[in-house]
Amino acid sequence: MTESKKTVLLTAPYMIPFLDRFRPVLEGYGLEVIVPDVEERMEEADLLKYAGQFDGAICGDDRYTARVLEACAPRLKIISKWGTGIDSLDTQACSRYGVQIGRTPNAFTTPVADTVLGYMLAFARRQPWMDKAMKAGEWKKISGFTLSEATLGVIGLGNIGKAVTRRARAFGMKVYGTDIVEIDHVFISESGIEMTTLDILLSKSDFVSINCDLNPTSEHLINAVTLAQMKETAILINSARGPIVDEQALISALQAGKLGGAAMDVFEVEPLPEDSPLKKMDNVMLAPHNSNSSPAAWERVHWNTIKNLLEGLGIAFNGK
Repeated sequence: MTESKKTVLLTAPYMIPFLDRFRPVLEGYGLEVIVPDVEERMEEADLLKYAGQFDGAICGDDRYTARVLEACAPRLKIISKWGTGIDSLDTQACSRYGVQIGRTPNAFTTPVADTVLGYMLAFARRQPWMDKAMKAGEWKKISGFTLSEATLGVIGLGNIGKAVTRRARAFGMKVYGTDIVEIDHVFISESGIEMTTLDILLSKSDFVSINCDLNPTSEHLINAVTLAQMKETAILINSARGPIVDEQALISALQAGKLGGAAMDVFEVEPLPEDSPLKKMDNVMLAPHNSNSSPAAWERVHWNTIKNLLEGLGIAFNGK
């Protein structure tokens, strides 16, 4: 009696547009592939519809909750996350039900760090606003400043936070940093960053970049209380995870003129709802969870994600 084919649920939004490349590869390893319609992520209810039908998963930020994992057990053996962050997976439940987790550490350090720097330059030099005025028929000189005149606060000094710091220092910025873990003293001395408390960082920074993981200590780390500690002219940049910022508190601070602006690549609800007040604010720059955008980085992650999936299913990866 031959062993039945293993089945994979593929829901990673960055791979679905290239199914013509990846489906033949997966099928070449003897796998059947299920590809649902995915806009941004699969919620718990979406995943439950497929429970028990697949042995492995290639996912984005899908909500693999304890309920989903229980329903998928014991068939599900591996969840191969496209990217680095696994905050959408219940890791304790994965362990309980024997589900392995694969991911690509340090996948998007360079594009995300470049994104943060791009936002800082845009707010400092005011190009988006001058461009808008010019196209509206206005010859309007809008005052800007240089990054060397500004101070940056970096929340979370992992790979991305370190890369942001190095870029900011190259522009002559004073940089403050804070983290819940001890940061390598060599990086501190080489970069010139000044490690401090969150309170001091918020009160002294002209830009605040969120680069920490989403975990129980960071959820709503930026809230009404912490926003009130920031300068009224400061810019908040979130390229990490939406729930780190209490979005309603941010909206209130912006509406009250208690914050200079914000650049948001991630949100508490994604896609960002059409009625979000953020969409109508001139001092806010928005992006659709896309700070990882880099074809070279994507390509590395595509193949590492497939490799992790196959290894989790006990299949040797031969390179393609």
